[in-house]
Parts: sequence; structure tokens; C-alpha cells
Amino acid sequence: MKVTLNEITDALLSQEWVCAKTQPQNPHEYCLRRNWSAKTSFDDVVMYIRQNGYELSFGRHRYTYFNVCGYRYWTMGSPLSETILINRAKDEELGSQH
Repeated sequence: MKVTLNEITDALLSQEWVCAKTQPQNPHEYCLRRNWSAKTSFDDVVMYIRQNGYELSFGRHRYTYFNVCGYRYWTMGSPLSETILINRAKDEELGSQH
């Protein structure tokens, strides 16, 4: 299914985001596949991020990021069937770390 940027944006902004407490030095939030509530599927959003994003290094890993509405979104790069969450952080909070 072909999804639009507007559909991706609406899906991401409509989620319940949880503060990630395990990395206080890297402030970010996440939403879980199991709690996904948007009309646009979780898989479609993950694939859109991966196909339309850009790669940056974070520590020893490279991730694909996608920016929309002041946030940077990414997944951990697992196969789609194993991807359980999408992360996000405000752009200014990540800027100096990448």
C-alpha cells in the first residue's frame, strides 16, 4: 500500500509516546506496535521511515532517521516482523550527538 507523508505524519502524531527511562543521557520517547492506534499500519510507517529517511551513526551503530514536525523518528533496524517500537526525539536534543 502506498502511503503519503500526511498519513505518516498523522499516524506518528496520534500515538501515545512513552518516555524512555533507560537512557537518560539520550532523552527520547517510544511507541509500541502492540499499542498502535492509527489507521495507517505500524508496518507502513516503519517502512516509510526506512525508505525515505537518512542514515546517521549513533555510537557504533547506524540508524535510519526520518524528520517530521520537529521530531526525529527511528527504529532499531530489526527485520520488520521483529520491530516492536518506533523511537522519537526532538531534533534539538539529538543534534549534537550525531
